[in-house]
Amino acid sequence: MFKINVTKECGCFKKSDYTNGMSFESKDDALMQAQLMTNYMNTKFCQKHDFQLTEDGVNFTIAVNEAQKSHSGCCGGGHCS
Repeated sequence: MFKINVTKECGCFKKSDYTNGMSFESKDDALMQAQLMTNYMNTKFCQKHDFQLTEDGVNFTIAVNEAQKSHSGCCGGGHCS
């Protein structure tokens, strides 16, 4: 069995049709589903998080990280304001 685990179920994940811990007989099926989920979550969810897929043999893990905040290009030196 090949399993897809999501490290943190954010609000968007909970509202989606996805379930954590999905299992597959085929590694290819699990990989395709994990890639589909990761791509969908990175493009369609609220953009507060960044989702990254990793594999450790029989498990696929989708890590949930805080998205990097965009900035205005200011270096933070204090002379822009």
